[in-house]
Amino acid sequence: MIPVTKPFLPPKAEYDKYLQGIWERNWLTNNGPLVNELELRLKEYLHVNHLLFVSNGTIALQIAIKALELQGEIITTPFSYVATTSSIVWEGCTPVYVDILPGQLTIDPAKIEAAITPLTSAILATHVYGIPCDVEAIAEIAKKHRLKVIYDGAHAFGVKIKGKSIFDYGDISTCSFHATKVFHTIEGGAVFTKDPELLKKMAYLRNFGHDGFEKFQGVGINAKNSEFHAAMGLVNIPYLPQILARREEQCQLYRELLTDLNGSFLYTSNIEAYSHSYFPILFEDEAALLRSMKLLSDNGIGARRYFYPGLNTLDYTSGCTPVSDQIAARVLCLPLYHSLTAEEQRMITRLLLRVQNNPPVSVNVNS
Repeated sequence: MIPVTKPFLPPKAEYDKYLQGIWERNWLTNNGPLVNELELRLKEYLHVNHLLFVSNGTIALQIAIKALELQGEIITTPFSYVATTSSIVWEGCTPVYVDILPGQLTIDPAKIEAAITPLTSAILATHVYGIPCDVEAIAEIAKKHRLKVIYDGAHAFGVKIKGKSIFDYGDISTCSFHATKVFHTIEGGAVFTKDPELLKKMAYLRNFGHDGFEKFQGVGINAKNSEFHAAMGLVNIPYLPQILARREEQCQLYRELLTDLNGSFLYTSNIEAYSHSYFPILFEDEAALLRSMKLLSDNGIGARRYFYPGLNTLDYTSGCTPVSDQIAARVLCLPLYHSLTAEEQRMITRLLLRVQNNPPVSVNVNS
């Protein structure tokens, strides 16, 4: 079986060294020394001034919404993982969908202003597959209409724009460090902001609102992460250059092997320090996607319709977004992970080309 993804695991002996220290200190959670070290190391690696390590990428979004005291409507994208929308609803706000750009799959800034109402408080946009949103256009719109901006950067670890981290944009940016991500802490995530006061507020929110043992600053939640998760992150950081180079190599091989496929790939060569988080294919139509997915599955190969269905089709949301709808029907992500071999990639691509060149024959049962 070739799954769609596998977590990168460093040598166990390196992780065990951190575990020994945890056992000796008997400090398992509650802002321990490894959590603090990981935050410092990530700030150095990403070249950002402020971040907080939290328990996952979903709680990062919820803390961002809570910290900015958002109410009413939040303009967002229908083409993202469900957590982008569910976090908005969970925090008592209403998602308002704006369609996406067909070539890059991120929210279309030209359509944002038409969706703004007196109830709009913010824009929450996703850097889809690590492809940056048009952050400058969104910043102009937000400034004009006095809106807050949150970026869901779950896929965008290490991505840069004009020499700056993608996490430097927006009032708050978030990231996921889930096991399937380029950089992971088993489970985990982070919030980023350039505003030190906002960071302080989110630090209280992360830990029940605690300001010492007997004082509280507002309503908080338990979004802390443990020393065990931080240890995995600390072991993984040195391997990031190797991980990123390997993924870039794998994506390039897919492109070369699928030159004759009747489908399209996303253009990413102009993105600075792109993370190659996923390898999506846009098929000609949904029928071609389903045929390909079935043949891969029949041969023990996992592929994922990521993202499908569109978030505007959830039973607690609605919205008319035709571009997102047709993209969601045609997009398929191929297996991509550190230990995936070139031989496995060649097998995957041979199957894709086979089903394209030998489509099923339609038979008229009435003839």
